[in-house]
Amino acid sequence: MSGSGGLTNGRQISSETATICDSYIHRQRSPVSIASSSRPTRQHGFTLIEVMITVAIVGILAAIAIPAYQDYVRRGQVIDATNALSAMRANMERYYQDNRTYADVSASIKSPCSGTAAQLTFGSFVVSCNPAPTATTFTLVATGSGPVNGAQYSIDQSNVRATAGVPTGSGWTGTCATSWILKKGQTC
Repeated sequence: MSGSGGLTNGRQISSETATICDSYIHRQRSPVSIASSSRPTRQHGFTLIEVMITVAIVGILAAIAIPAYQDYVRRGQVIDATNALSAMRANMERYYQDNRTYADVSASIKSPCSGTAAQLTFGSFVVSCNPAPTATTFTLVATGSGPVNGAQYSIDQSNVRATAGVPTGSGWTGTCATSWILKKGQTC
C-alpha cells in the first residue's frame, strides 16, 4: 500500500476515504459505543404526577383568590355610591342655600336631582331623588348595576344614611336603616 491510498477488495481508494472508513468501522465496533447505546438515556420533562400536583395547587389558589378579588372589586365600586351620594347631598344643600327649597324653583332653575342621566351616573351607580324633593326634604338613592346589582344606598337632608339592598350573589347580607353596609360581613 502506498501513502496516497490503499487497496480494498481489489480497488484503489484515497487515504482520506480510508481514514473515514476506518473511523466509521472503529466506532461501530467500539465497546464504549455499544455500552452507551444499551444504557437508557435520561428523559427530560415532568411526570404526570408532578403536573397533576401543580394543577391541584393552582386550582386551590384560584378557589381562594377569585372570590376574594371579586369582593375587593365590589367594595371598590360601592365607594362610587357613597361618594356620589355625598357629592349630591352637598349640591342639594348649596341649592337650598341659594333658593330656600330643595324642589325645582322654575323651568330654568332646577334642583340637582333634575340633572341628566350622565350627570346622575357615577361608575356602576345611578343616583335618583325618590321621592321627588319637597321644599324641606329630599332623599337621594344610589342604585347599583353590573357587579353591584341589587345594591341600594340612600341619604336624606338630615344626613341619615341607609342601606336598602346589598350586591346580589356576593355573600353580603342585611339592610340597615341607619348606616351604609360597605363590605361583606358588616352589620348595622
